[in-house]
Amino acid sequence: MSIMTVTSIVVTICALFSYLNYKYIKLPVTIGIMAIALIFSTLIMLLEGVGLNIAPTVNSIMGDIDFSKAVLDGMLSFLLFAGSLHVPGKVLHQEKYVVGILALLGTSFSTMLVATLVYNLFPMLGFEISFINCILFGALVSPTDPIAVMAILRKAGVAKSLETKVVGESLFNDGIAIVIFLTVLSISAEGAATPGHVAMLFLEEAVGGVILGIVLGSICLAMVRTVDNYHVVVFITLATVMGGYEIAKAIHTSGPIAMVVAGLIVGNIGRSKAMSEKTKEILDNFWELIDEFLNAILFMLVGFSLLIVEFNQSALIAGIIMVPALLCIRYMSVFIPVTILQRFRSFSPGTVNILTWGGLRGGLSLAMCLSLPANDLRDFMLLVVYCIVLFSILVQALTIGKLAQRYTSPNK
Repeated sequence: MSIMTVTSIVVTICALFSYLNYKYIKLPVTIGIMAIALIFSTLIMLLEGVGLNIAPTVNSIMGDIDFSKAVLDGMLSFLLFAGSLHVPGKVLHQEKYVVGILALLGTSFSTMLVATLVYNLFPMLGFEISFINCILFGALVSPTDPIAVMAILRKAGVAKSLETKVVGESLFNDGIAIVIFLTVLSISAEGAATPGHVAMLFLEEAVGGVILGIVLGSICLAMVRTVDNYHVVVFITLATVMGGYEIAKAIHTSGPIAMVVAGLIVGNIGRSKAMSEKTKEILDNFWELIDEFLNAILFMLVGFSLLIVEFNQSALIAGIIMVPALLCIRYMSVFIPVTILQRFRSFSPGTVNILTWGGLRGGLSLAMCLSLPANDLRDFMLLVVYCIVLFSILVQALTIGKLAQRYTSPNK
C-alpha cells in the first residue's frame, strides 16, 4: 500500500475510535482509543480461532507502518516540542536542579538497576542475555510519557511546582533515555569501547542536543519577532521542528533534547515577548491539536501492536514480574534524590508518590524496542515491554488523577 493509503486508513480508524470513546466509553481520549484498539485486536485474534482469519489483512496494514520510525523519526519531535511549549520557564528555572538530577541521575540509576535485575531474572526464565543487552532493556523502559500525565495533573489541581517537576523530568527523561539507548546500541554494534569513547558519545548526543536546541530556538525566536502574522509563525515553528530534527540526525546529536530546549525557548520567551495575543492563541491551538492528533494515533498503534507481539510464556511471566519491580525501581530513583534535596528545599506533599505513579511508560518504549534487530531477543523484550506499557496506561494513567487529588484536597 502507498503511504497515503495507509495514513488514510489509520486516521479514519482513529477518528472512529475517538467518536466511540467520546459517545460511549468516556475515558481520556488517548487511553480510550488504545482500549478500543486492544478490544478490536483481541476480537481479531478470537475470530482467527473460529476460522474467520482477518488478521493477515490487519497485519499487512501494520506491516506497512514502521512503528519505530514513525515514532522515533516522526511523532516524537512534534510531541516533545508541543509538550515543552507550555512548561513555565520561570517555575522550571526554580526547579532546574531537581528536574536535572531526576532526569539525568534518576534515569541512569533506573537504567542500571533494571539492567541488573533482568540480567538475573531472564536466565531464571530460560532466556540468556548479555549485560550490554540488559542495559539496552533498562534504557528502553526508562523514558516516561509527559504528555499523557500533564492534562491529568492540571485537572487534579496539583501545585504548579510539582506539575513542572513531573512534566519537566519526563520531557528531559525521554531525551536522556534515548541518548543512553543509542550510546549503548552503538557500543554493542562496535564491540569493546573505552570509558572515554562512551563518555564522548554521550556528551556528543546530550550536550550537542542542548546546544542545537538553543540555536534552533533562538533562530525561531529571532524570525518570529520580526513578523506579526500567525500563519507565518506557525510555519516557522513547524520548520523548527521538522528541519531541526533532521539536522540533529545529520550531525549525530539528540533530536529529542533539541526539541525540548527549542520548545522551552519559543514557549516562554517567544510567547511572552514576540507574539500578539491572537498569534499566541492560534499557535497554542495549533500545537494542542497536533499533540492530541499524534497522541491519539500513537496510542491506537500501541493497542494494535498486540497483533504483532509474539506470545511466549517465559516473556509473559517476566513482564508480569517487571511491572511491580519497575515501580519499585522508579520509586527508589525518585526517593533517593528527593530525600537528599529536601535538606536544601521544600517539596509538595506526595511528590515522591506522584512522580513514581505518574512515570507512565508509553509508545516510545515500544518504538525503541522495535528499532532493535529482529531476532529472538527483540521478540522476548517486546512482550515484556508491552506488559509494562499496558499496565502503565490502563492502570497508572487512569488512577494518577485520584492519587494527585489526595494530596491537593483541603481535607487531606
